[in-house]
Amino acid sequence: MSKEILEALMQLFAIIAKQGDGVQESEINYVHSFLKQQLSSEAVTEYMELFREKAGLNKPEKRKSKRVSVVDSVRTLGPAKKINKRLTQKQKVVVLVRLFELLRVNEKEEELQSGKEIIDTIAEVFNVEKSEYESIETFVMATKPEELDIPSILVVSNEEYKFVESKQIVADSFSGQLYILRVQSEELYFLRYTGHHDLLLNGLPIHNKRIYLFANGSTVKLPKGKPVYYSDVVNKFLEDITSISLSFVVKDLEYRFPSGGIGLRNINFAETHGNLVGIMGSSGAGKTTLLNVMAGMYTPYKGSVRINGIDVHHESEKLEGVLGYIPQDDLLIEELTVYQNLYYSAKLTFNDKSEEEINFLVEKTLKQLGLWERKDLKVGTPLNKMISGGQRKRLNIALELIREPSILFVDEPTSGLSSRDAENVMELLSELSLKGKLIFVVIHQPSADIYKMFDRMIFLDTGGYMVYYGNPVEAITYFKRMDAQINSDVGECPTCGNVTPELIFDIMEARVVDEFGRYQDERKVSPQKWEELFHEHISIPEIEEVTDEPPKSSIIPSWFKQLRIFTLRDVVAKVSNTQYVVMTLLEAPVLGFILAFLIRYIADPKSTVYIFRENENIPAYIFMSIVVALFFGLIVSAEEIFRDRKILKREKFLNLSRSSYLVSKILILATISAIQAFLYVLVGNLILGITEMFFQYWFALFATFVFANLLGLNISATFNSAVTIYVVIPLIMIPMMALGGAFFSFDKLNRVIGTVDKVPLVAEFMPSRWAYEAIMVEQFKNNKYERRYYTYDKAASFADFRTVYYLPELEDIIDETVDMYINDSLVEQYYENIDLIHNTFVKESRLVKGIPADLIASINKKDFDDDVADELKHYIKELSIYYGKILFRADSLKQAYINNLNDSLPGYDNMLKKRYHNERLADIVKKSTETHKILRYKDKLVQHYHPIFLEPENAGLLTWRTHFFAPHKYLFNYRFETYWFDVMVIWIIVLLLYPPLY
Repeated sequence: MSKEILEALMQLFAIIAKQGDGVQESEINYVHSFLKQQLSSEAVTEYMELFREKAGLNKPEKRKSKRVSVVDSVRTLGPAKKINKRLTQKQKVVVLVRLFELLRVNEKEEELQSGKEIIDTIAEVFNVEKSEYESIETFVMATKPEELDIPSILVVSNEEYKFVESKQIVADSFSGQLYILRVQSEELYFLRYTGHHDLLLNGLPIHNKRIYLFANGSTVKLPKGKPVYYSDVVNKFLEDITSISLSFVVKDLEYRFPSGGIGLRNINFAETHGNLVGIMGSSGAGKTTLLNVMAGMYTPYKGSVRINGIDVHHESEKLEGVLGYIPQDDLLIEELTVYQNLYYSAKLTFNDKSEEEINFLVEKTLKQLGLWERKDLKVGTPLNKMISGGQRKRLNIALELIREPSILFVDEPTSGLSSRDAENVMELLSELSLKGKLIFVVIHQPSADIYKMFDRMIFLDTGGYMVYYGNPVEAITYFKRMDAQINSDVGECPTCGNVTPELIFDIMEARVVDEFGRYQDERKVSPQKWEELFHEHISIPEIEEVTDEPPKSSIIPSWFKQLRIFTLRDVVAKVSNTQYVVMTLLEAPVLGFILAFLIRYIADPKSTVYIFRENENIPAYIFMSIVVALFFGLIVSAEEIFRDRKILKREKFLNLSRSSYLVSKILILATISAIQAFLYVLVGNLILGITEMFFQYWFALFATFVFANLLGLNISATFNSAVTIYVVIPLIMIPMMALGGAFFSFDKLNRVIGTVDKVPLVAEFMPSRWAYEAIMVEQFKNNKYERRYYTYDKAASFADFRTVYYLPELEDIIDETVDMYINDSLVEQYYENIDLIHNTFVKESRLVKGIPADLIASINKKDFDDDVADELKHYIKELSIYYGKILFRADSLKQAYINNLNDSLPGYDNMLKKRYHNERLADIVKKSTETHKILRYKDKLVQHYHPIFLEPENAGLLTWRTHFFAPHKYLFNYRFETYWFDVMVIWIIVLLLYPPLY
């Protein structure tokens, strides 16, 4: 207590003591005893002198007043108000108890009445509730058992005393009664004993004329029988006020790691509601493993964990909303404020509450946890703190506290906190257990005060052995007794009440000492031996297993409401990060500007006029745009699920829809990608003069962006390290770039994966290939210039290829085949040539009428001779004339169209060509520089020239695989434009990437 408070308290003591016939010796002794408990011997002397002065003991005697003087009443208000400003409500209650205790020392009726009137005045200033004030007065002042039979009192006594209103614990080992008062508003407990046996409170003797504070973790040892624990008292009071009915049974639990190592062995215990259970052990003993198994996150090798008879691991759907989990790491969304973190958690928890109720609940919880003043601060990261470590821990607890799950699992809540913050956090958990919840806490090196807050303690030893279960303070005496220490009955310091839990580990892990006093690696007592001693000396109490349905603390929203909440939460988090928003909006247009500016090539060094037709970098720009889409899409999504993994671990206990969470992520990322693709194309295409193709570029790049988003989410969900995620990205990007069709021609890849007539199968799974082909084909085929002439160019290309390459090659093969037959050698090649010639003429007969069926029939392995060859070559000449006419007609029609256009608009054709047609892109899709225009492949001739004009064959329902840069695709006998088909394939790949996210 501070100096000011002690001075005020001495003045109050003095005013009460000097009523009636003046200060009695018993009152002086009480004040002296009270000060000895609070202060050092020097300070006791100082404040006793102050008490004497205020009580008038240092002045000559005057006539004593028989009643409360007006002056004393006025004097009471001053110190009472001073105390009222400085003390918490808990401390004010303690002061009231001490004032009544002082008053009880004097047995004269008139003096008791005078002092009572003064305490009444003080209670009004302290704003103590009337019913609780009367309970305190009764508890301290009453002397008969029937007077103390009230609901706020618990009595420990033998069976001959029957109490109606008060709670009772029967104990036949002592005389008199042990009364415990509960002050419900402040959850304070006071103890008073009326017998004459030697009872010990936390190792110190109890005097029957004193009132004791029965603090958290306290223990009263009776002459015989089981001690009275703080948790026993609390649970008695909770019996009538809590609606929670829980049984938590761990039976024969064993857990094995994936590597085969044993993490937990033969764990057995049972708990019920209203208890705070600690789990302690040395490093690697299995504390967190036990917590995770009990929470249902790890599946045991054998044994079971049952809650009200429901198996946690096999019937988890029945426990929806029952369990809560707070891992050691933060579960906070760093970009959100303290209020927003709690608000969205509440929104995902309570579908049955209105917006006003949600806000009220959030405000109430923040005020309860002392976070209201920080509600508008961003949480920040542990390295860039906006709130303190203690506040972060309290907010983590608030996320679960707001929905109050019936069973809560907490992993090292005090790790990294100051002693004061650690105590605050544990007080919160203790208060939650007092409401009837069952809480399991993994704790590491707790202070004495924190250690005594626990109702039960589980100790694990290295290898997952359970070596103690029971009262925390008794654990110290148990291990000291097992170690045969001389003061084994002393668990607490007799003077200060402190305990030293570290002593337990010193005893458990004590090493053998050799004859030279050096510690050896061998332990004095092995973990197996500690487990044997535990089962030999401590019996685990059994509880009646409850069969009622576990109480659920939440009603989760529907799928669509969850989607809306997840989406809104993520959007608010992203928008609140100014750097993220700025970089997201700027990086795409800036990169588009840089790339387009660098490759805005002007062919004529003497000119400053940019001509789209002459820019040889346009194909490179198209492919680089696809690379940008892949890279941006991956980067923006690669950490999304990884970053939320801890939050998802907690929200798993709410049984929230994973699909609503994933869809919200996809929607947000797709929106970001749509904006980035829009800005990139807007800037890049404008600088490079790519006109009337905005939507086509944007839509193809947007599809690529979204593919990269889904791929990034899969990577994020797969790997558990940010470093690993960014190492994997190049491993994915490089194959997609290599197999995109821009760097390497597909027909010139390694023959193990490459094919002559189609895109390699491995490349069909690369969205870069589909996006590149889609844009290249669309840019060439459907620009404002080429779409006027594409039909003519296609016909001319077809006829020219047949005349110049195809038919001459066929004639050479016929000659070669005749020679092979005459020489009677290379039989296998001969047969293959026959098949090739036959197939080729069959194909030609479908295109050109007049080829006799009997001529085609004569192309076989037996009858192929010079006569057949001559007849075939004759028809080849006719075909050459036929295709020559087609070529001439196509060229003539095209030229006539150009002439008509120029006649009406002189120079218009040339202007269109400069603005919309790109020569380099045309060369690529035409493969103008290809050395091998035609190739023999098995039993057919494959065209490697002008693929953009080569119509693929419709050979069946699923003949979608074609050559690269095909102008059309076929699927289910339907003909599709290449652009739309290719973009559709990208979206199909996007859809296929969704299921693996589960």
